[in-house]
Amino acid sequence: MSEQTRQLLYQIQMLESYFAELSQRENSLLNVFKDATSAIESIKGIGEKSESDTLIPVGMGTFIKTKISSGEKIVLNVGAGVAIEKDKDSAINFLESRIKEIEVALQDTAANKQDVASKLEQGKAEMNRFIQSSSKTKK
Repeated sequence: MSEQTRQLLYQIQMLESYFAELSQRENSLLNVFKDATSAIESIKGIGEKSESDTLIPVGMGTFIKTKISSGEKIVLNVGAGVAIEKDKDSAINFLESRIKEIEVALQDTAANKQDVASKLEQGKAEMNRFIQSSSKTKK
């Protein structure tokens, strides 16, 4: 195998690895997007009733049944172990701004994936040319 072929193979492997990382990042962003959307819907639903029943997860698939008496104040995790208390509308606005950030990150990730996929196809086509030219010279 020539040095040029080895370098191309290494480049293809690196691109495949990067593509897999981008796919994993995209899946993580989609999960956060779904989580934020669900949170907004839940907050909106809480405000419709003065009191509502709910289940609170305590771990290992175990829940405690409780009542929510008011949805006036919402506690939001803002990162780095910090949580803040906001009113319902401010919490929804915060989550909607996070959703917009996630959408931008998803678009960037999709563009990067498309670019990497294009480079992968070019690399594979070049590798096929090397293989074909190598098999012709052997004959």
